Amino acid sequence: MSSPRNTTNNDTPLFARPYMLIVGALICTTLWGSAYPSIKTGYLLFDIPAADSAAQILFAGCRFTLAGIMAMIAGSFIQRKVLIPKKASLPKIGLLCLLQTVVQYVFFYISLAHMTGVKSSILSSISVFFSLIFAVYIFRQEKMTMNKLLATIVGFTGIIIVNLGGDFSLDFHLLGEGFMILSSISYTFSTIFLKIFSKDEDPVILSGCQFIVGGIIMIIIGLLMGGHFGQVTPSGLCLLLYMAFISAAAYSLWGILLKYHPVTKVTIFTFTTPIFGVILSGIILGEYDQIMKIQNLIALVMVCCGIYLMNHVGTKKAAA
Repeated sequence: MSSPRNTTNNDTPLFARPYMLIVGALICTTLWGSAYPSIKTGYLLFDIPAADSAAQILFAGCRFTLAGIMAMIAGSFIQRKVLIPKKASLPKIGLLCLLQTVVQYVFFYISLAHMTGVKSSILSSISVFFSLIFAVYIFRQEKMTMNKLLATIVGFTGIIIVNLGGDFSLDFHLLGEGFMILSSISYTFSTIFLKIFSKDEDPVILSGCQFIVGGIIMIIIGLLMGGHFGQVTPSGLCLLLYMAFISAAAYSLWGILLKYHPVTKVTIFTFTTPIFGVILSGIILGEYDQIMKIQNLIALVMVCCGIYLMNHVGTKKAAA
């Protein structure tokens, strides 16, 4: 008579294990945090002026096309088979391509050219609070509670503080702060759909294909607008490859984590993204004066507390 099967951690998929959730999520948020100073450094290395939106879109298109190719090659190698999207997956890829790459990053890249890396890192976190609002009132996936409402108020207060000028007037510009908010709204929708689609689809294929298609579309848009690089250097190309790696690795890994874990257990780690973004912007861009600005420090603390509180509440309820 055979003994009952002994269920151990060896039976659990690698990315479904608790420690891989922590490690994987922190890798993603560190990579995303490094994107802010990397993009602004790329504008310098490729000699792209702040007013040249066409070149910024072209730059983004090159990054995401490379990112998609990297993701598909790496995924094929890891899974030991050539990853090819199914015909039924194409509409899903198209929707993610529109939301997660084209719309989000057209606004994102233009906005970064008009803001500091520190402020961008804090302001882009508004997408977390949009995610809750949309999940509650549009997709009806969650219920609003007093704790979640408090978390949202704390987070949005931090966003308001970071946008206050020295005389406490609203320091808000459409091409900067406005486009960053529009980028965050697009990202919010893409995250919700990625979670829905990942239940039945390979998240690596979804991310890789949408990056390739979206990147090519952005290249075409940039070229049609007359975009070109002021210069191309070996250091600039190396940075472009690293930025492609950020997207290929982080979005694919994030999609895998969402496949195996509840949304709240994954997104609770997003409070570290602005922290990494602010720290790395200070180190790489030399924006130490922005880090030490009391207004930015207060805003960063409030945004991070809001993100953590919102997801911590959800995690506790899910475990109850």
